[in-house]
Amino acid sequence: MTLIAPTLQAWFTDRLITQRDSSPQTITAYRDTLRLLIQFAAEQAGKQPCELDIDDLDARLIGSFLNHLEQDRGNSARTRNARLAAIHSLYKYAALRHPEHLQTIGRVIAIPFKRYERPGLTYLNLDEIKALLAAPDRSTWLGRRDHAMLLLAVLTGVRVTELVTLTIADVTLVAGAHIKVQGKGRKRRATTLTPETVAVLRQWVKELASQPPDPLFPTRQGQPITRSGVRQLLTKYTAIAATSCPSLNDKPISPHTLRHTNAMLLRAGHIDIATIALWLGHESIKTTYTYQHADPALKQEAIDRIATARHQAWQIPAIRRAPRVPRRPVIMRSDATPKNPLSREKHRPRSPAAHNRTQRIDAALSAVRIVGSRLPLSARIQQCSPERLAAVETLRRTIPYVRRPPRRERIGDPDESVGR
Repeated sequence: MTLIAPTLQAWFTDRLITQRDSSPQTITAYRDTLRLLIQFAAEQAGKQPCELDIDDLDARLIGSFLNHLEQDRGNSARTRNARLAAIHSLYKYAALRHPEHLQTIGRVIAIPFKRYERPGLTYLNLDEIKALLAAPDRSTWLGRRDHAMLLLAVLTGVRVTELVTLTIADVTLVAGAHIKVQGKGRKRRATTLTPETVAVLRQWVKELASQPPDPLFPTRQGQPITRSGVRQLLTKYTAIAATSCPSLNDKPISPHTLRHTNAMLLRAGHIDIATIALWLGHESIKTTYTYQHADPALKQEAIDRIATARHQAWQIPAIRRAPRVPRRPVIMRSDATPKNPLSREKHRPRSPAAHNRTQRIDAALSAVRIVGSRLPLSARIQQCSPERLAAVETLRRTIPYVRRPPRRERIGDPDESVGR
């Protein structure tokens, strides 16, 4: 029997804190997961938490715990997967310390993450933003604090954790006004402030009269406001703003909705995706492409381009093919063999009589070549002038006969006779 308690304590102190130097948020999330799991396992096994063994927390119990999270506690599939990720991390660490329990550990690690539907992005339009920012009562100290906090969240797109951890030292309100925030992965970035935000924050910092290490948005007791406190305030002001803007009743508003709103405002300003990714502090630009797919103006622009191109295509007249030029007929004498165009034999010099005869033939042929070459022979003869008809008659008297040879004779097969 191997107790889970020593392994669990070593996982927190040795693995997470010493080796990986995990952030306080990660350690807090893992602690909450294991607290729920130990409580559920103790109830199922009928033991005290310190008496639980690794075999007591097998794959069957872990599966029941995940179902308990969704059915009894009402957690979503994403929360279920986050809890399962913490359990996987614990069991991977336990596999190296207790190989005698590899069968139980392997079955737990094999539990897959649950697939879930990804809903569309929820963001606010300009009318909803104005209604939400006008909801706090700026005649009171709390109203001015909440107005400055909501305005900063909408126009900078910071995460709620970054928002509640801001201090006065992180705000620069002189030339090149910006705030410094520490995001995921302990990455620090600077976000530029708009003139409207600078004016509101300058007045708020002056009213605080606090020291630089103090929180930018404190509570009445001077402590930093919590994430749950921001969510409660946002729910309160959303209900107030819905009286003047009813469309807010149809949207689930959360602190992250304000971050989506800022990204969509940047996208509406034709800011490229790479800049938006740097502005929001995304680890990968693939995450930022979500806002490009959710932009209805971009889709409407594509539809307009297709409609314009189709309209222009309808206006283009049909392209007419050029008339086919008739091939020059092969003219041969009865006592001559067809000339092979591929033959490399040198041509013999022709006599003056033969040269004059060739000129007469060429003149007659050029006379009968007219534009309407695709018309029947009778119609072409009717269009000929008397001079052209005389030239044709001269051609008929000069040449014994004119005919088109077979295919094999036209390519110049010397073995084929002409008379056949």
